[in-house]
Amino acid sequence: MKAIFSILLLSIAINFFAQQVRSSKIILNDKISIRSLEIYDDKVWYSGTDSKFGFIDLKNPDNQKQIRLSEEKLQFRTLAQDKTSFYTINIESPAYFFKIHKKDLRFEVIHTDTVKTAFYDALHFVNNNKAYAFSDADLGHQLKLTVYSKGKWSLLNNHIKLNEGEAAFAASNTNIASSGKYVWVATGGKASRIVRLNLKDNTIQVFNTPFVQGESSQGIYSVDFYKDYFGIAVGGDYTKQSDNINNIATTYNGGESWEIQASGKNAGYMTCVKIKPGSKGKEIMAVGDQHISYSSDFGKTWKKISDEKDFYVCEWINETTVVLAGKNKIALMELKF
Repeated sequence: MKAIFSILLLSIAINFFAQQVRSSKIILNDKISIRSLEIYDDKVWYSGTDSKFGFIDLKNPDNQKQIRLSEEKLQFRTLAQDKTSFYTINIESPAYFFKIHKKDLRFEVIHTDTVKTAFYDALHFVNNNKAYAFSDADLGHQLKLTVYSKGKWSLLNNHIKLNEGEAAFAASNTNIASSGKYVWVATGGKASRIVRLNLKDNTIQVFNTPFVQGESSQGIYSVDFYKDYFGIAVGGDYTKQSDNINNIATTYNGGESWEIQASGKNAGYMTCVKIKPGSKGKEIMAVGDQHISYSSDFGKTWKKISDEKDFYVCEWINETTVVLAGKNKIALMELKF
């Protein structure tokens, strides 16, 4: 009976992780580090180092274009879009807020942050009229959210203080997520918490997490949400990438409380997490510098599906295809279920 039961469990486990990589193809090779992606008009759009911005046609990868937004060697780790334009902000000060028109790729600087401590970790549109950009705090440790509304950027007035040594990671432009009701921002470093903004009344709450934290390299690197309540957070310690304790967590109440998942039973440090469209939060892809991993049970268990290295960001194109980007490359991965 024990042998039969063990075989049954093995069979269930094999079927549970039957999803595999069908194919993986590099569609861009370039001297560039890419940490942000957007999908539009059957193309994957990216921004990266050396002031580079461009696209690759997903139907015909030979159709691609790249431009430089500045003669300076700016590092872009953010990218977002509305109906007519793309937007990106360089890390470090001065931070230039670029607008790139979709129609002709004409670009302009529409805002500049000259504060010496400016360091923009993520940029995210909640709808076609409003966006939020998150920067590391100034010397006063006040939460720094910049809001784009009616064509103008302005600081969101708030009284939220971050802890000393609490900041964020410009790892994949995904430490901000939103739903119809909320915007969430994940912090890391000496403290790793969740900041939740109510879009209806602009009230802000901050919630502690059980995530690994306490060192400048530790904490949440990426979050994603399904509707207003289910969320997944991943991260770890980029200086100890094989460490896998307390680096994945989920919430079922909109970020108010978090439960650690797969501690000690995952492939380690992750920089980006994305919920599969149509899966209602059940199926999730995550990437780290050393692996690509997948969960089919709301993040409770994980399977490493690829040892491909140097990917920092991923995005679902559809229910079977993922685009990944990182060090000197962009790739398409076809999955089978």
